[in-house]
Amino acid sequence: MENQRMQKVYKIIMLIAIVATITFVCTTIFIYQNIGDNIKYVPIAVNDSEISTTLASFRKIVDEKFLGEINQEKLVQETIKGYIKGLDDPYTEYMTKEEMEEFNTDVMGNFSGIGIYVTNDTERNAILIISPIKDSPAANAGILPGDIITKVDDVSYTGEQLTEATSKIKGEIGSKVKLEILRNNETITLEIERQQVKINHVESKVLQDHIGYIVFNSFDEGCSEEFKKQLEILKSKNIDSLIVDIRNNGGGLVDEALNIADYLTEQDKTLLITVDKNGKEQIKKAEQGLVIDVPTVVLTNGNSASASEILAGALKDNERATIVGEKTYGKGVIQELLTLNDGSGLKITTSEYYTPNHNKINKIGILPDVEVKLDESLDNQLVIEEKDDTQLQKAIEILKVE
Repeated sequence: MENQRMQKVYKIIMLIAIVATITFVCTTIFIYQNIGDNIKYVPIAVNDSEISTTLASFRKIVDEKFLGEINQEKLVQETIKGYIKGLDDPYTEYMTKEEMEEFNTDVMGNFSGIGIYVTNDTERNAILIISPIKDSPAANAGILPGDIITKVDDVSYTGEQLTEATSKIKGEIGSKVKLEILRNNETITLEIERQQVKINHVESKVLQDHIGYIVFNSFDEGCSEEFKKQLEILKSKNIDSLIVDIRNNGGGLVDEALNIADYLTEQDKTLLITVDKNGKEQIKKAEQGLVIDVPTVVLTNGNSASASEILAGALKDNERATIVGEKTYGKGVIQELLTLNDGSGLKITTSEYYTPNHNKINKIGILPDVEVKLDESLDNQLVIEEKDDTQLQKAIEILKVE
């Protein structure tokens, strides 16, 4: 893969992508393989210089013994995927040309399927639904945040098989997919028709007492510009304060989150600190200055992740917003997307990020300034009446005082 063409895109694994992985084990033991009446010893590679020799040994066995046809292109692709999977990082993966095309389509926020944000819940090794997209087939079928996908078309999948499962969930418009969902120890089976799904990145309205309200579904390409437009609309309606709702927002493009933080932070203030494998720090600062200067509350919960945490951390540490709700997810590493010259791609974890006050996020999350839990009966509800939304009501109460 010479002459790599590199395109940097920072994104959490929340949108639907496609991948099927096999594991290539690197260790110091030997494999004992019975070949007819003889026993042959195939050494497993212990460093990169031995990998080609090891693969050649396996290929010789396959050529001699394998009954079926050999797809050379697929062998190469799956070998690369297995090598990358051996890094044991849930956010790093190799994608074929076709998978990259679908991934980039998802980043643009327009795709066919059922309309869900998912992630690998590494603690449970399960496919966790962060949130269905508003008015999507998934939402209309009754899928809720916090649901676990256990089977797709009667085939079981774990969190490590996230992108393989989501590739099965995708399909032609008008076709159907059967999902087995685990919800509060109860198994639910749903059959959902696939449709074209368009994501509305940002929505806004004016609440009581001239309080502006903006909600994000994700941080896909273009959402920061949409945020700015919605902000201008709210300003024209003479809002006195602002609520930014990033609950159940699994993240997306880092640059989009930073742009939004920039609109709400004074110029030259630190927004994000990233640290690479060599300990080198890079500091991202606000460049544009404030677009609006009003008291602000950010709503978070346990499904606010990655880019959402970047935004919340930047506004919290710069004292530009009060964080209300629950502790965030705790995904504090950044992936770089490399587009290779054959159209395939490698999404690889390259750095860890910290808040402006150098607080660690990964596997920790961001604590709210004011902790408010929803009533247990509303925990996983997609639509909650404003009067029942205790987190939203607390935000309104805080802004009324200010």
